[in-house]
Amino acid sequence: MRKLHLAVAATVMMASPVFAGDAEAGKAKSMMCAACHGAAGISMVPTYPNLAGQKEAYLAKQLKDFKSGKRNDPTMKGMVAALSDADMDNLAAYYANMK
Repeated sequence: MRKLHLAVAATVMMASPVFAGDAEAGKAKSMMCAACHGAAGISMVPTYPNLAGQKEAYLAKQLKDFKSGKRNDPTMKGMVAALSDADMDNLAAYYANMK
């Protein structure tokens, strides 16, 4: 019985999302994003993607890819240049937790 409880607990822990970022810290950094992506993460301009509700890991990866040059966009390259990995994780957490 004890093994069953441990197996269930391990399964639940593995299935639960683990968020690396701090959404509150991300909110504080999000002002620069709002100009294009909207204050609520919903863009008014069709060419700019909505960020609200995207998966945290996806958002963090895209930001890091812009910074490294793996994704090439001159505007985003400039926007992420001064962000640390923690900043990008925090922004990703903030937007991922939006509806």
